[in-house]
Amino acid sequence: MGFLLSKSMDANFKKQQEFMLHNGRLQMERQMLLQNQMRERQMAMQIAWSREFLKYFGTFFTVATVGLTVGAVKRRRPALFAPLVPLSLIMAYQMDSAYGTLIYRMRGEAESIMASERDRLDLPQGTPTFDSIEKARRAKSNLTSLLER
Repeated sequence: MGFLLSKSMDANFKKQQEFMLHNGRLQMERQMLLQNQMRERQMAMQIAWSREFLKYFGTFFTVATVGLTVGAVKRRRPALFAPLVPLSLIMAYQMDSAYGTLIYRMRGEAESIMASERDRLDLPQGTPTFDSIEKARRAKSNLTSLLER
């Protein structure tokens, strides 16, 4: 009788382990999908911000270009064209950021860094561990309890 009960418990235990493993995998997949969706939304917001900024900067750039050109021609002072050089560079960067291939070039460079310069990505004092986080939490809670006295 004990043997049958033990065999039944072993089968239930195995089923429980399989269920927990399957459930853990599902939870991990959901977490990864959630994080990826959040990353995609943040990138979409960054691109949208670049496009919105480009509208305002484009207006400023156009007004500045017309004003500086008219001033340079009327006063016969070519030095008034000088501010157009940095403004043109900023405009080109913003256009590349909003509608160009900047994001693809940045992604390629990031992949290159991750492949060949991995040591640059190391955190100071290494990756946080459960013990280091718990130690910091305890130190903070001890500090809080001391301040409350």
